[in-house]
Amino acid sequence: MISVQESSNGVTFTVKIHPRAKKNAITGEFGDTLKLSLAAPPIDGKANEACIEFFAKLLKVPRSSVTIASGQSNRKKVIRVVGISAAEIRKSIEM
Repeated sequence: MISVQESSNGVTFTVKIHPRAKKNAITGEFGDTLKLSLAAPPIDGKANEACIEFFAKLLKVPRSSVTIASGQSNRKKVIRVVGISAAEIRKSIEM
């Protein structure tokens, strides 16, 4: 099960990115981490931008509500979302 933490700064969860995939999609779980495939390459921050855009659309929040809290240059990232509860995130990312 994905670990989703809620705090006054927003809700955070961990994602492992697979860049240069055929399509953008959640592909499973690895322990408490969500696995995400992105079509964008990991060059010039394109995969990071695709990740933010993917979660903004999935969670139906403004793009500015989604940030990468840590792991900017790593495949494993911590995503922070403001303006939504942990329960709403769990519901949206259920597979």
